[in-house]
Amino acid sequence: MPLRYWALIVGLGAVWGCSFLFNAILIREISPLWVSAGRVTIGAAICWVFFVASRRKLPADRSLYPQFLVLGILNYAIPFALFPFAEQTVASGIVGVINGMTPMTTVIVSQLWPGGEKASWNKSIGVAIGFAGAVILALPSLGMGASAQVIGLLAALAATCCYALTLNYARRFAQVDSTTVASASLTGAALVSIPVALVFSGTPVITLPETWAALFGIGVFSTSFSFLLVYWLLPKVGATNLSLNTFITPISALLLGVLVLHEGFEPVHLAGMAVIFIGLVFIDGRLIKRFRRAPA
Repeated sequence: MPLRYWALIVGLGAVWGCSFLFNAILIREISPLWVSAGRVTIGAAICWVFFVASRRKLPADRSLYPQFLVLGILNYAIPFALFPFAEQTVASGIVGVINGMTPMTTVIVSQLWPGGEKASWNKSIGVAIGFAGAVILALPSLGMGASAQVIGLLAALAATCCYALTLNYARRFAQVDSTTVASASLTGAALVSIPVALVFSGTPVITLPETWAALFGIGVFSTSFSFLLVYWLLPKVGATNLSLNTFITPISALLLGVLVLHEGFEPVHLAGMAVIFIGLVFIDGRLIKRFRRAPA
């Protein structure tokens, strides 16, 4: 695979890691519901600009549009609100590490999904190791009786379950243009998240320039740009290679949390992160296969 594709995969993981920094900045002024609403609205607008510029056409099959709405709610509106909600009580870097558990929740959901991929032995071990790492991450909060932090960790984990559901649900769009799927589903997310945010959080008030910058960054780079890049890269590098950004996103989130937000991490947090990465290695499987072939 060309080096430029590897660079794009690493860059994609880094940009997604930035979203947790943006969330931490945004929740200083606006609610998690408005973080989600703003992110999907900007993301949808940029995707539609690309859609029109590339002269694509909307699908004639009207039955697809309710499905786009479901995809938008599960893949964007809900998790994009759950992650900033979690960051109200949990460090952004830790939330980024929890996000890295998406392959593990996907293995579980795929096992139960009709026609889903059945788990191999290495994936089953990886899931068990990953959740052990999540428990290790939660140990400081459990020891201090910090129920709000535990709720935040569970919210982040619930967001990964949403991603796992949509990875299986999205199979039905295999024959639909990927830019159309992104544009329509982000629009569906915006149509739902904006009125919900208005009802439960009122009208947002943004006064700080860094809030506007974070909203622009998360909407343009961490949403529309990222998902358009994913759909462009996928046929060129394959799903397995593309999934390696899962290893980059938590590292990016942790580094930005420490360097920009000055978040502190205890040794137990680093231990939990290491255990989760070991779980990801088992789920990915390629390194394990190399070790098994080595004696032969």
